[in-house]
This record gives sequence, C-alpha cells and structure tokens, in this order.
Amino acid sequence: MSRRTFVALAALASLGMTVSACSSSSSPSAGSGGTGGATSASKGGLITIIVNDPANPYWQTEGTVAAAEAKTLGYTSNVAASKGDTNTESTLIDTAITNKSVAIILDPANASGSIGAVKKANAANIPVFLVNAEINQEGLAKAQLVSNNAQGAALGGQQWVKDVGEKGTYVELLGAPSDNNAATRSNGYLSVLSQYPTLKEVGKEVANWDRTQGHDKMQTLLQAHPDITGVIAGNDEMALGAITALKQAGKLAQVKVGGFDGSPDAAAAVKAGEMQYTVLQPVATFAKKAVQQADSFLKTGKTGADAEKQSFDCILVTTANVGDFTGPFTLKQ
Repeated sequence: MSRRTFVALAALASLGMTVSACSSSSSPSAGSGGTGGATSASKGGLITIIVNDPANPYWQTEGTVAAAEAKTLGYTSNVAASKGDTNTESTLIDTAITNKSVAIILDPANASGSIGAVKKANAANIPVFLVNAEINQEGLAKAQLVSNNAQGAALGGQQWVKDVGEKGTYVELLGAPSDNNAATRSNGYLSVLSQYPTLKEVGKEVANWDRTQGHDKMQTLLQAHPDITGVIAGNDEMALGAITALKQAGKLAQVKVGGFDGSPDAAAAVKAGEMQYTVLQPVATFAKKAVQQADSFLKTGKTGADAEKQSFDCILVTTANVGDFTGPFTLKQ
C-alpha cells in the first residue's frame, strides 16, 4: 500500500513494542495513580497512549497531539499502536501496567473485544480514557471521547447528493466492521441517500479504513459496475485509494468521490478537484481533551466532564473552506 503520512511515528515491528513519542524531564511515577491521588499526579508520571495505526495520518495526529499535551502537563508518554488487533492491544496494556502508567489513553481496537483490555487496566488501578471509538460497555472507561459520526455522515451525505445529483448509481466503501464508527457512518449516509429513490447503490465493499484496500476494492467494483457516477467512503484513506483506481481507469472525471476524516491528503485532493468534500473529525481537539481529563482525574478524582460519553461535531470541508486549515485536522472557525 502507498499510504502517506505527514509525520511518521515509528514502525512497530513486533507485538507489544512501544514508541517513545515525547517525554518531559521528570521520570515516570512509581504509583499507578488510578485512584486520582494528588501525590502521583504532582510528580507527573507515565501516560501510555495506544492508537490504531500511525501510518494513517488520522491516528498519527491522535497520538502526536495526545503526547504533546501530556508533555505540556508535566507527564512522560509512550505512544504505541495496536494495528486494530486485540491481542496486540492486550499486550500493550500489560506493558502499560508493568511500566506503572498513571493513565492510559486508548483508541480501542474492537468495540466488544477491547472491553477486556479496559477491565485489565482497571484491575491495576489505572484509569482509561477512550478516544475516537467506543466500547460496548459503559462504566469501565473514565471517558469516551468521539466524533459525532452520525452528524458528520449526514453532512457528508447531503453534500454528496449536491455533487452527484439526485439520480444515478453509486458504490460504497466501508470501514472495519469491528469499529462501531463504520456502521454509524454507513447508516448516516443511508439516512440521507434513501430519500432519493433514483439514486441506486449497486455495490459495497469493506476496505477496513485502508488506502490500498480502497484502491483494490474500487477496481473490483468498477469491473462489475463501470458506469457508476459516485463513490461514498467511510474515511479518507479508502476514498483516496478509490480516486487512484478511478484515475487509472480514466473514470475520475465522471465519478464523484466523498470522504470522511479531514486528513491533509484529502484536503489536497479537495483543492485539486479530485475529491468533492471530506468531513473533518476534530481528532486534534478530543485527543488533547482526553489527556486534560486524565490530568484532572489524577488530581481530583473527576474528569470535569458531565458524562462518560462525549461527542464532538464534525465539519464539512469543501473548496469553499479548504483553505482554512491551520494544521492537521484543525480548521479555523
């Protein structure tokens, strides 16, 4: 695959390996800090940050922003990647426990499969703060901070109809089934597109949030449906892979493509007229806020938020506002 990133973290070559993302001058605290004691928090300590795959710019930004905020607040941090594998995730949680982390920021690998990992951290008195994706059980994590995927998908679906038109045939590229966000976005698209009976979905493929898979699945869909007029994708990486396949087939001019994430590559594609829009997820905002809530919990026993589950509205990005990016996944308001 030819996925591009803006800042590479590191290749995680073996199970359980972590990458040091940033560190302050203080050493990790010997205490777990799981009960929110002010003593461990006042000494800083290690915050373990577990993302999915930093080869994707979305998850790379998630880890980088969280690590930077941890440093600002006086903690050291390790950034590690599960690659969406629950066994790897479990081993990384073990490492966080062994290293006496005071808190864990986790992008869960699986909505159901990651419940055990959170329980394991809880048993070690280490508070867990989830970002980007939820788990299917409340009351385990101290906070679950995610994009408002339903709202974002509705925005994307409405813009997609404006660009494609109210009739024609289209295909859909879906994210990993283990991630609740995949179904939420697909259902959000459907809630809009189903209002137009002359728009017909003729095919869909799971491409697992991946650019190479998006390319390959798009080639397969094109062979079966060469006359489609639109592609709607669950994230930018799959959309960008589809765009490459459409270029190779000489069909990009007749097919409109919509994405979701607000990645730098997607913004460039919108500017170039190759992608009609992307829906920006405020990952830089909630990754930073998750660390702030961890800091608050360690010092006071409270996150400062009104609820465990917290959603952040997405922003539609088109040619009209694509020039307003002030950094990766950050748009001037």
